[in-house]
Amino acid sequence: MAGASVETTLELWASSLRDVKRRIRPLFSQERVAASAGQLLDGLLGNEPRKTGWMRAEAVGDPGPWRQQAILGRGRWDADALRDIVRDYALETLADEAAVLVIDETGFLKQGKASCGVARQYTGSAGKITNCQIGVFASYVSRRGHAFIDRTLYLPKEWTDDPARMKAGHVPKGVGFATKPQIARRMIARAITAKVPFAFVAADSVYGVGDIETMLRRAGKGYVLGVASNHVFHSWGKKQLVGGTAANIAQDLPKNAWRRLPSGEGTKGPRLHDWAYLELADLDGDEYNSTLAGEWTRGLLIRRNIVDGDLAFFSTWCPKGTPMKKLVSVEGRRWAIEDSFEAAKNEFGLDHNETRSWHGWHRHVSLVMLAFAMMTAIRHQANAIPLKKTPPRLRTNTRS
Repeated sequence: MAGASVETTLELWASSLRDVKRRIRPLFSQERVAASAGQLLDGLLGNEPRKTGWMRAEAVGDPGPWRQQAILGRGRWDADALRDIVRDYALETLADEAAVLVIDETGFLKQGKASCGVARQYTGSAGKITNCQIGVFASYVSRRGHAFIDRTLYLPKEWTDDPARMKAGHVPKGVGFATKPQIARRMIARAITAKVPFAFVAADSVYGVGDIETMLRRAGKGYVLGVASNHVFHSWGKKQLVGGTAANIAQDLPKNAWRRLPSGEGTKGPRLHDWAYLELADLDGDEYNSTLAGEWTRGLLIRRNIVDGDLAFFSTWCPKGTPMKKLVSVEGRRWAIEDSFEAAKNEFGLDHNETRSWHGWHRHVSLVMLAFAMMTAIRHQANAIPLKKTPPRLRTNTRS
């Protein structure tokens, strides 16, 4: 926050915290409950390395964690309403028609079998199959910053096929098994319905293609979606006709088809990879959406690791004439959600949730999202404030 003084930054903190507490007040029927929710938010923003109930309670002077546990567990309030508040709040700072909506997941390591959604499943957080919960998130990434705007706890079939277990986890009636691509489509649909401004969606190969591609084309949105190496592509209406699996197409590319480009800034400088892009077909936009003018291009984007040559493949859809550099930039925006997961876990206790229920998970995660969005807004405002320069004081010589 180099743009603002310490005094100004502290004022931003105080005013922003009062603002977000005011926004969430209508969620709670009683003032004392709203005050406890505000104290829980204070705890998430505090300096304690572990955001457990006891730690949060001690930080605000409560004799025990029971009030805050009630907010996450026994209390009656709508976590999805809080999700929508977080989304609207974040957009006040970040809204940009050129933004990218990024879909990704993270794991929450757990012991035992009681926590809702817990199972032995793969999570990139641990890099292996382990006992954990999986949360699917949508992050809004623009030139002004990034913040989470949606989340859903993934329920494996061993949960949804067991009514007794679903009841014990307080999973609402009507919630059944949904694949991760289905969860992603619901999140994108919610964003579109809420008129969230964005130009592209980016996701890795876990979230698939097919239905999600059709949905985005009809919505007039571009995409850069990861696909497996055996995904089949075909071109038509182009001088360079290609066909076959993504891996075979990449193998046949000439050396001059590759360009070394940065996909964004990392902790050690630009993230450089070798990239190749093939335009497969130009289609009239109004074939999917009557409001779209001109042609859109379906393509294949390929990323090659400079060190080991490892390949990654992406199905793309964009207005005709979009340069490869733009698509590379869109794909690079996925790093923002990885940074967000790390920051939210290290700074705001995203993975310190002690509740076991469906609503407990969504309430805790939504409050963390609010804390994260608040910090994003403060950072943007502080950087926009010019630092006042005090003119140097001139020393004057005095005669004795």
